[in-house]
Amino acid sequence: MEIKPRKPLPNVGELVVGTVEEVYDFGAYLSLDEYGGIRAFLPWSEVATRMVRNIRQVVKEGQKAVVKVIRVYRARRQVDVSLKRVTDTERRKKMMWWKRVLKAATIIKLVSEKAGKSEDEAFKEVLWRLDNHYGDPLTGLERAVIYGERALKEARVPEGWIKDLIEEARARIKVKQVKIAGVFTLTTMANDGVKRIRKVLESIKSSIEKYGGDQIRVRIYSIGSPKYRIDLQSHEYKIMERALSRGVNEGRKVAKNLGVSFVFERLKTA
Repeated sequence: MEIKPRKPLPNVGELVVGTVEEVYDFGAYLSLDEYGGIRAFLPWSEVATRMVRNIRQVVKEGQKAVVKVIRVYRARRQVDVSLKRVTDTERRKKMMWWKRVLKAATIIKLVSEKAGKSEDEAFKEVLWRLDNHYGDPLTGLERAVIYGERALKEARVPEGWIKDLIEEARARIKVKQVKIAGVFTLTTMANDGVKRIRKVLESIKSSIEKYGGDQIRVRIYSIGSPKYRIDLQSHEYKIMERALSRGVNEGRKVAKNLGVSFVFERLKTA
């Protein structure tokens, strides 16, 4: 799939995805997938950090490669790139980003065809705006599946796209939810102990719901006195972790004030 670039040429130091087209003893030529297939030259000296007898031990025609831009010739619309200056971590992250861009682009182009909009509009008004706001456009569509219109509006996607994008995204994207759980052991010798324990549990649930809002589902239930289990489910793992931490801290504080012994144990979840 051809992706309309957000700018005419990459910048020096930028990581780009390219396809190796020609390989020679002195280097290789690539077409840059992100930039409409503009030509990039990979010098022999920038192929590998180790000594290799044959350049084809490292690059072959048709190969997808993540390279770093080291020179830009704007008049010729050509760049020089390096393979050896890209770390394994950078390579994995860039290729993952590119795969997510392609998946998002497929969905966005379908919407543009149904709406009678051009590819240029689709990429400029939706794809790259989602990428700029969320770090990759597929994340933006995933958030639209979960949170609806506000996820797209936050990225400044024009109103005319929103309804159809949400409909298409929900039909084609399955967003994984994660779960975490734990057990509270609550004991007290007070005559109104049941009431006190209920207040502790209610403070935990209230704190989590206040922090997580509609992003977290929380359930607290007895698994046999004095133990109570808490289950949390969300698309947002980090928010869920922070919400649980706040809930535990609030519950511990309320328990101390009410004279309730408080122990929390985190459970492993699949």
